[in-house]
Amino acid sequence: MESTYTVKQLAKLAGVSVRTLHHYDRLDLLKPSDRTTAGYRLYGESELLRLQQIMFYKELDLSLERIAEILDDPGFEVLQALKDHQHALEERRRRLSVLLETINKTISKLQGGPVMLTNEELYEGFPKGNTYRDEAITKWGRETVENGEQELRKLDKSQLNKMKGEFDRISTDLRALMHLDVADRRVQTVIHRHYELILKFWGNTVCENVPEAYKGLAKLYVDDGRYTQTPEGQADPAYAAFISKAMIWYADHLGK
Repeated sequence: MESTYTVKQLAKLAGVSVRTLHHYDRLDLLKPSDRTTAGYRLYGESELLRLQQIMFYKELDLSLERIAEILDDPGFEVLQALKDHQHALEERRRRLSVLLETINKTISKLQGGPVMLTNEELYEGFPKGNTYRDEAITKWGRETVENGEQELRKLDKSQLNKMKGEFDRISTDLRALMHLDVADRRVQTVIHRHYELILKFWGNTVCENVPEAYKGLAKLYVDDGRYTQTPEGQADPAYAAFISKAMIWYADHLGK
């Protein structure tokens, strides 16, 4: 038998007022499924789902009249609506994250502290700037990337530039060792520096199995030549193959 809820029970469950539910009833926006012999409103599962949709659309600042039009449309589908809500709320979360970052930066500046690094500063020097961030989100998820960014923002700009300079030194050192086997101690010493630096850049948040993620990055270096270009911006497939193999060897022997 389907569960039913009184107006007080539904109000408490949904976090709205009884007065609001009465108002929705008067507008024919959310009618009770039944009434008791005493005339009290009763709501079933379908009304709970409809109220959820009403609250989602109110969160998107739609008027009650517009919400009624949407929900009463014969073509309305709950599953598609939920997917639309998901996308809209994720976009809102992104905007709020940017606003929060701006507020934090302003507070820091007013208190005389260092200004928080922007996304552009975090990814400055990487292929196509913020495109690197978008691709990282696609590969590892927004939460992972944003957690890593929060770790990086604990650094000031000089510290971040020092980290990026170390990437360049690692590239220079490895290119000078390309005549050696990837298992050579000298090669693996540099790869260890690279691994430690990657952990700092990721903020230890990529996944539980970091060595496997590191091997995934090694594959990316081969698949996308932008990440292993020469200082002059030229593709260098030989270096890409070398560092990739060295990274995989390192990950496979980590802790052994």
